[in-house]
Amino acid sequence: MDLFEYAKNRELEKESPLALRMRPERLEDVVGQQHILGKGKLLYRAIRADKLSSVIFYGPPGTGKTTLAKVIAHTTSAAFQQLNATTSGKKDMEEVIRQAKERRGMYQQKTILFIDEIHRFNKGQQDYLLPFVEDGTVQLIGATTENPYFEVNAALLSRSVIFELHPLSKEEIGTLLERAVSDPVHGLGNYPILLEEDAKEFLADIAGGDARAALNALELGVMTTDADESGRIRIDLATASECIQKRAVHYDKGGDQHYDTISAFIKSMRGSDPDAAVYYLAKMLEAGEDIKFIARRIMICASEDVGMADPQALVVATAASLAVERIGLPEARILLAEAAVYVATAPKSNASYLAVGKAQESVRSKKTTVPGHLMNIHANGEGDEKKAVGYRYAHDYPGHYVEQQYLPDEIRDEVFYRPTGNGYEQTVRSYLKRIGKIRDEE
Repeated sequence: MDLFEYAKNRELEKESPLALRMRPERLEDVVGQQHILGKGKLLYRAIRADKLSSVIFYGPPGTGKTTLAKVIAHTTSAAFQQLNATTSGKKDMEEVIRQAKERRGMYQQKTILFIDEIHRFNKGQQDYLLPFVEDGTVQLIGATTENPYFEVNAALLSRSVIFELHPLSKEEIGTLLERAVSDPVHGLGNYPILLEEDAKEFLADIAGGDARAALNALELGVMTTDADESGRIRIDLATASECIQKRAVHYDKGGDQHYDTISAFIKSMRGSDPDAAVYYLAKMLEAGEDIKFIARRIMICASEDVGMADPQALVVATAASLAVERIGLPEARILLAEAAVYVATAPKSNASYLAVGKAQESVRSKKTTVPGHLMNIHANGEGDEKKAVGYRYAHDYPGHYVEQQYLPDEIRDEVFYRPTGNGYEQTVRSYLKRIGKIRDEE
């Protein structure tokens, strides 16, 4: 790099967005991802020792994938090359490989190849890299927002260590905002900024774990806000809300509003009001509530309040919970709405919930013994399990049912589960009546 290119790069760096300028160059300055970067963790040790193998970082936007690559670039003695899969083609890769071979042959220097958005490369492009990763011509660092197990060549995966990056916490993003306001070299420290606490809390919260979104909003606020009478650029809640294009919903995730809203959400589903359920869902989403938390509450309601009246409700809620983690916002709101509406409109029964509660009370208050005919009999030497003396194998009888005592002697007449006549539980109730488990008067 000559003097003119160096000067040009320095000028471009000054004009770069705040989020780009604030990327740390030292491992000690990285905020978050302590599950992989904490002292003693594998990635921390490998970077410090400059012994990193090929790796793939994956996680949501703004969690530090490119930042980690830059830290590695400033830590390693290897040459560092970067490509973006959205703009680079095979010719770019061929040139990088040519240079890597030259360095390796002439100077015995390794080359680290960082490929951002690696999932954008097609199979042929990924296959091209494989032999050069295999023979050590390049050491690959891939970054992707998609699950690499679905989007990246299996052969490349087998030669790489996969590290998942998590969304940054509200506190971690708050730390980055404070750092940006006070840093006069890379941040906004040369401006007379007053970042009000509620504005900082709002930006850190509504960014949803994306540091880039929070820093970009802060920079926009500072650059577009005139100084007040005291000469300070005041970033208040209204300014922060405008800059990130999110309304500051009156909702404190750590206070009463959080508990009141989630309570209203659950009670609306329990009360079979889909309109209210969707409204409170929307309120939580607008306030930046954790979508995994919302999904968990829907699953609980599906089991506790719908129960056996519609067993499919738990299936729908569980599928939505898994899907929102894989898809993320904004589309996750549709999945959550579908699950919430399903649970709200399903027939209701808390019979299973009451049954396990009553059974637990019985377990705590009474000492019992498993009936002898239900006890486990160890397998014989040939591996065939012997039947316990007196045990009747239900499938040997008509209708695959036979009258038999299953509860301990001490509580043999207890009834824990009392199905209602709602939804599918009507079928359950009819079956239990037919086999004599429920009497007509119950």
